[in-house]
Amino acid sequence: MSPPPIHVYIVDDDPSVRTAYARLLRSALIEAQTFSCVEEFLNARVTDANACVVSDIVMPGTSGLELPNKLAHSGRKLPIIFITAHDSKELRNRAQSIGAVALFRKPVDGQALLDAIAWAVNRTPVTGTHPTEPNGK
Repeated sequence: MSPPPIHVYIVDDDPSVRTAYARLLRSALIEAQTFSCVEEFLNARVTDANACVVSDIVMPGTSGLELPNKLAHSGRKLPIIFITAHDSKELRNRAQSIGAVALFRKPVDGQALLDAIAWAVNRTPVTGTHPTEPNGK
């Protein structure tokens, strides 16, 4: 019996970034669904089973950093991987304190992102490594 499919919800205000991540995930046989903002994602019908979120942090409207709290208030549990072009020690500390599985700086290494997703969903790495550093290395 094959394992259930992995579902990844991509939340980013940049359409080209959403498209690139979705293509990468689909090439790895991971189901990808894209959203242009946190609000759009929160209003969508998605599964929490075998799933995670890949979210930008700085976006118009609700920040990606507000997503874990909003999910918790709605009773949902999804691991979150943050991606940002605005890296700082304070941002890394905040992401860690709110439970981020990983934090990557743009541009993101595709294999590192795939490994982080596999680890987030399965809590086991694909290639024997896991994202313990802010940049996934």
